Amino acid sequence: MNQTLTASARALELAREVFQIEAAAVQSLAERVDENFLKAVNTILACHGRVIVSGMGKSGHIARKIAATLSSTGTPAYFVHPGEASHGDLGMVTADDVFIALSYSGESSELQTIVPILKRQGAKLISLTGNPASSLAREADVHLNGAVDKEACPMNLAPTASTTAALALGDALAVALLDARGFGPQDFARSHPGGALGRRLLTHVRDIMHTGDAIPAVPASATLAEAVLEISRKGLGMTAIVDGENRVLGIYTDGDLRRTLEKRLDFGSTPVSEVMSRHPRCVRPDDLAVAAVELMERHNINQMLAVDTNNLLVGALNMHDLLKAKVI
Repeated sequence: MNQTLTASARALELAREVFQIEAAAVQSLAERVDENFLKAVNTILACHGRVIVSGMGKSGHIARKIAATLSSTGTPAYFVHPGEASHGDLGMVTADDVFIALSYSGESSELQTIVPILKRQGAKLISLTGNPASSLAREADVHLNGAVDKEACPMNLAPTASTTAALALGDALAVALLDARGFGPQDFARSHPGGALGRRLLTHVRDIMHTGDAIPAVPASATLAEAVLEISRKGLGMTAIVDGENRVLGIYTDGDLRRTLEKRLDFGSTPVSEVMSRHPRCVRPDDLAVAAVELMERHNINQMLAVDTNNLLVGALNMHDLLKAKVI
């Protein structure tokens, strides 16, 4: 039991130490980021070709992530394995391209092999290393310094803090480029159409609202009994109250019905307009569905009407519709 407790305490101690070392490594980047970073951003912005990211081993894994992040934030990029590059794949590189090479030592033999060809082709070379005096740093058009004081590995051997720093530098590049390109939420959604994020950013109210005969609506002259019947028939937990031109005057919901029951009104003779909620919260069909979610949550309501610019009723939806569309 004591050995188990000792091992557990040691594991927690190491975990905290890793977090502290890697956090310090990233913080040091913030303190020394300089004009070289700006030069790298401007070099990529001026690129008329493609952005190619490469690295060996753990640096290669980080390079893949950087390429993926760039691509999803408005800077098309792809990963090329340096070993494959020296066996034919380098033929894809042109003078219009930017090549980003990752190597913490800056002496990766696989990358050094292809650097002369890159230079001959006229492609711009950005290197990300932990050694500004390395071969790769010297040959690069722009060098980004990702040096760390030590690795989080107790033996100071396994790439840990250094790969975290490289990843953070890549993220910083992607975000700076995203901002410079004016890349917005709609652009991001187009890059992620298959996931929850794409649904949230691309789904509009018009895509999920009920229309036509499926919209619950009664005239202002309708009785409470007629309004309740419409609520039951359309199954949205509400009905709109409209004038003769189909403009929204109010809304009557399940919640309003419960409050009406407490008043013991005559459902056969009382006009629904006397107990409806006036000036209901409404959305436009072209609003994002997430805007409807935000309004519902902020005002603690479960149903909503959709109107056009003239306040004419064009649709209706409830929280169940948003859940079904996987917007929330």
